[in-house]
Amino acid sequence: MLAPDLATEILATISDITLMITPQMRVAAVLVNAGHRSFGQLTDWEGLPLADILTDESRRKLEMRLTELDQGRKVQGVELNHVSQNIWEFPVRYSLHRLGPDGSLLMLGRDLRPLAEVQQQLVAAQLALERDYEAQRELDTRYRVLMETVRDPVMLVSMSSGRIADLNPAAAQLLGGARSEMVGAAVAQEFDGRRRGEFLEALANVATAEVPTPVEVTTRRSQRRVLVTPRLFRAAGERLLLCLIDSVERTARPLDDLADNLSRLYHEGADGIVFADADGVIRAANEAFLNLTDASGIAAVRGRSIADYLVRGQIDLRVLLDNVKRTGQLRLYATRLTTDFSGQIAVELSASWLNDRPDPVLVMVVRDASRADALRRTGGGMPDEGSRSVMELVGSSTLRDIVAETTDVIEKMCIETALELTRNNRVAAADMLGLSRQSLYVKLRKYGLLNKDGE
Repeated sequence: MLAPDLATEILATISDITLMITPQMRVAAVLVNAGHRSFGQLTDWEGLPLADILTDESRRKLEMRLTELDQGRKVQGVELNHVSQNIWEFPVRYSLHRLGPDGSLLMLGRDLRPLAEVQQQLVAAQLALERDYEAQRELDTRYRVLMETVRDPVMLVSMSSGRIADLNPAAAQLLGGARSEMVGAAVAQEFDGRRRGEFLEALANVATAEVPTPVEVTTRRSQRRVLVTPRLFRAAGERLLLCLIDSVERTARPLDDLADNLSRLYHEGADGIVFADADGVIRAANEAFLNLTDASGIAAVRGRSIADYLVRGQIDLRVLLDNVKRTGQLRLYATRLTTDFSGQIAVELSASWLNDRPDPVLVMVVRDASRADALRRTGGGMPDEGSRSVMELVGSSTLRDIVAETTDVIEKMCIETALELTRNNRVAAADMLGLSRQSLYVKLRKYGLLNKDGE
């Protein structure tokens, strides 16, 4: 009833791939759906044994299905994996049909690769969901452990509803209630004399301020005065307030004691304390520093540069600022101070750089080292090691040779000290020693102080 060309077109259209198999199990013809995008031309299969284009597992599977078909059983279909030139393979689901008395086989196939891709995408999506679920469980566990173990009272408040989203046991104890009954309650009801809208607005204003100031309130249940420090953040589109709660009694006294002790140390301490700006201009100084410099009062030093009181002036100040700005601290920098009456006093400086504010501050502690310096010079009446070494040369060398040798020793010691004070900054060391850079390099090479990097 159908012309051969029409039958061929119908077979090529209703399936993705059609195979005509001879009784000898060879491929007689291959029909590929013209609208299928991935098969291409498979005419090179024609004439090949069917087993040559199937994987080993698919061969055994096809033999079992053909046995069932020959026994008259109904075969729903079989999924086979094709191999093409042993390079790539693809799965196809076939329906099997015997044709004619010679037992030829018609195989109508549907490409399973799109289905396999969809299945792989579903598996990948399922795995991603499981990983996200496990990550969420891990985060929830970490959050809950943190809330349970942290000692500081913490409370989360929803800005949209004005209710307590969560709080830890420390916060519940401070507020005087149980956590289970306070979660979901209006936060304004937990504090005396606070309306919901007014209290939330006050917390939001504090949270968005440049320098948050705690809100002092009284809890309704425990009647304790507490400080609430809010911080506003957004999570999953919802605005929340993270409120840190602390009792006024616990915070007030330690802060007062610390401020009082620091104030007394500044005014009554034995060491000079100086506050200066980033350029070394003095902002404030205590009484001990005024005594060291013989200044008449704070007005006489405020606004002046620290370099005015250092014996090496700008050289000392530059070395001091460079080191303290780079490392944050400088300890035991030995130098001498000049007083308002042209006197000098040996001192040791320690400095700290406070740069956690818009206008950084240099803090210096100045310690009188004149007594220790005098003891080092006298040595308790006993000559030091350098003096003994020089005395040992007397009688074995001329005076001129002794002076020349000791001059080299002293010169090398001075250069090493300058390099140590400037942290190997050779430009600053040359300025400190009153040498040109070229002269300093000559002496460094002379005494073997140039390292390989310096060369």
